[in-house]
Amino acid sequence: MAQIRILDDVSLSEPAMVEGLPGIGLVGKIAADHLVETFDMVHYANLHCDGIPKVAVYHEGDASLSSPVRLYADEEHNLLVLQSDVPIAPKAAAELATCLSEWFDETAVTPIFLSGLPREKSDDVPHLYAVASGDGATLVTEAGIDLPSEMGLISGPTGALLNDAVEHDRTAVGLVVESDPQFPDPEAARVIIKSGIEPLAGIDVSVDNLVERAEEIRNAKEQLARRMQEGDEESTQAQPLRMYQ
Repeated sequence: MAQIRILDDVSLSEPAMVEGLPGIGLVGKIAADHLVETFDMVHYANLHCDGIPKVAVYHEGDASLSSPVRLYADEEHNLLVLQSDVPIAPKAAAELATCLSEWFDETAVTPIFLSGLPREKSDDVPHLYAVASGDGATLVTEAGIDLPSEMGLISGPTGALLNDAVEHDRTAVGLVVESDPQFPDPEAARVIIKSGIEPLAGIDVSVDNLVERAEEIRNAKEQLARRMQEGDEESTQAQPLRMYQ
């Protein structure tokens, strides 16, 4: 039975929730992990949803097992982070969206979904833009985030979650950043944190450590990125839809 099992009593009021499912460049994963570490966030809940791989996760120096997909909370910043240690198969994405949908409405969460847009290798700063459903467009305007310059779509698990938001007219924002399609991209994660998550969630996040540890992060996340590339499953990504090609 699908459920979200709350583990800790944390007082939150209509919080923002940053989604960090693995996708192109592992942008969401890197950003989510950085937020959890930087704010020393509390392990708030385990997700037991249909479609999540039935595996148990343990961490260094801790005997406690947990679900591979978890929620972390920070009362001070009124923030939630959805962290995942495993990729979610596209065929399971709708089940995950259904599992989270009722909880979103019950807790008045404003989800911020993250996705990478594959680009060729470049030294330029990755470009970021935002899309939205419900009243999310107002949040995007107030945050001063760029809008898309062309038509496109977001696929994979994040696309399914955004589709669910559109279907239920739920307020949600999707952040799309240019990222490396082959390797973990800490620079894209830095941009999505500073130019997207910060103004939307009203927080200030130090990314000095993220930039300094870029190579270490790439190496640590490369195995997950390789598994996603080698698999048949489609990961979260944004892509342009050009009508005349």
